[in-house]
Amino acid sequence: MKLSNRQTEQLIDQALAEDLGQGDVTTEALIPDDQRGKASILAKAKGIIAGTEAAKQVFLKVDPELKIDILIEDGANIKPGDIIAKAEGKVASILKAERVALNFLQHLSGIASETACYVRAVKGLPTQITDTRKTIPGSRALEKYAVRVGGGKNHRMHLGEAVLIKDNHLAALRSQGLNLKEIIVRARHKASPKLKIEVEVKTPQEAVEAAEAEADIIMLDNMDLDNMRQAVQLIKGRALIEASGGITLGKVRAIAETGVDLISIGALTHSSKALDISLELTA
Repeated sequence: MKLSNRQTEQLIDQALAEDLGQGDVTTEALIPDDQRGKASILAKAKGIIAGTEAAKQVFLKVDPELKIDILIEDGANIKPGDIIAKAEGKVASILKAERVALNFLQHLSGIASETACYVRAVKGLPTQITDTRKTIPGSRALEKYAVRVGGGKNHRMHLGEAVLIKDNHLAALRSQGLNLKEIIVRARHKASPKLKIEVEVKTPQEAVEAAEAEADIIMLDNMDLDNMRQAVQLIKGRALIEASGGITLGKVRAIAETGVDLISIGALTHSSKALDISLELTA
């Protein structure tokens, strides 16, 4: 579940420049530079913790002399009152780093917690829960890391990772007279042979056509359960099958029970509610 140090550092630098680039006029006016103290980072809601290392690096970027102890590691279940981490050192430094560190923790823990809910909902079935590229610009690496912490899998990290022929690609090429099979054949011919080819379909009949053209993955876009079941039966293992579009926690298990291999959910990253976490000075 590791996130590269370079990616994390770039995001932290951007976040600190955004929040602290013009200084902290409140802390600088009120808190003596030599005042020392301790603080605890506390869970105020139930969920899955993620982003502790990023939060620690925020504090150390602001002041390398701060002492930060992570008491609960990423991926652990937390409940209200749990102490996630402790900080010790200059009070001014702790306060300057507080908001950015908590922003990372709250946002990433919210994603991990939401992902874990979906993963639990399909427990016992072979279907995998995956994310999408619907991420906050610049934060994709961290957000997709949080999905992994919550037990999900990552779909494409970027446009260069796999061929995904979506509705607008199809519309553009159909306007030139190409049918679905011809579009997939073109992708197979022109793209690197190392890349998987996935295609979005709207009907079971299109799913069969995609399978016959030897697509590696077939995305069932906004299909109802009956059409999903029919598509799965017709494809019969010739390709991986992904369900996408309008997925909710209430119906994700029923979708998994149709026999699809993957369920991709944009809401994991674009709509997860931040987990309530706070920092309190203790001395």
